[in-house]
Amino acid sequence: MKIAVLGFGNIGSGVVETLIKNAGAIAAGAGEPVEVKYICDIRDFSAHPLKDKFITDFNTAANDPEIELVAEMIVGLHPAYDFTKKALENGKHVVTSNKEVVAAKGDELLRIARERGVRYLYEASAGGTIPILRTIADALRVSEITEINGILNGTTNYILERMKIEGISMAEALKEAQEKGYAEAVPDNDISGADTARKICILASAAFGSLVDWSIIPCRGIEGITVEDIEEASKTGRAVKLTARAVKLENGKIHLSVEPMSITPDCPLVSVNGVYNAILLKVKDCGEMMFYGKGAGSLPTAGAVIADICDIVRHKNCSSDDIIWRRDDSVFVADLPREIIEETEKRLGFPI
Repeated sequence: MKIAVLGFGNIGSGVVETLIKNAGAIAAGAGEPVEVKYICDIRDFSAHPLKDKFITDFNTAANDPEIELVAEMIVGLHPAYDFTKKALENGKHVVTSNKEVVAAKGDELLRIARERGVRYLYEASAGGTIPILRTIADALRVSEITEINGILNGTTNYILERMKIEGISMAEALKEAQEKGYAEAVPDNDISGADTARKICILASAAFGSLVDWSIIPCRGIEGITVEDIEEASKTGRAVKLTARAVKLENGKIHLSVEPMSITPDCPLVSVNGVYNAILLKVKDCGEMMFYGKGAGSLPTAGAVIADICDIVRHKNCSSDDIIWRRDDSVFVADLPREIIEETEKRLGFPI
């Protein structure tokens, strides 16, 4: 299959590098070779070893009948959404790591993909290396998911751990994360919790079928967390984590939130450190399950993108069973019943 890669930043370059370096293994897993025909980026790559593959006009790829799949890894909502919509409307599969597009337009793009007989996959947008969306789809075939709790941002998790271990300020820990490539030069989306909010909205949409506007959910980042907060939690074996939550109530309403929490010593999330993510699913008849993996870094995220590419190549002649989301902010409730809050504080921890 011939594909086009949109965006040659950290993740896009990691995807291209991995597709070339592991071409044999990927062909074996996908059932046929995956060839990058185009790399679309507006910057100048005339000195790059792959210079002959670079294009600056997406229409070249969108209108090329040889291109069957587009891997979109552009930062931000536009033009990524516009390019994705055009690719789907032109009958091309799309995979993405772009949580901004999925959280804002996922319902529309999934519907277009279904109408055109192609697929829109977004595993890398929500859990880094963790195949959580596939897990959610499998769980829904046998039971009902009632709750999701997780650490969904490797950057903030790394910063909080460094503050705990070294006793350094958030500014110092952030600088270290940037030097290691775990944090962007402008890390506002990570620190404010916006990145985490988009991810929990995507996970909740996949689990509950309703897309809620991420901007309306209660969201607090780690800006106000101090070394003293972390030391106070440590005295009782707790750990401060930026935690996302999605709860489906018995009346069908959905609660979503993002906030720093003091995690209890017996909660599995307490031991999730560094740039790792972890997600707890609560499933009827199955109890609680935890999934763990890296949440930051170009190559780990690239691996999730390539897994989606291989899934499409391997099943390109099968009809899509991807879940279609409803856009419905009316299902959202900001406040949880008191009994659920008390149960949460015993089982997971409490906000700080």
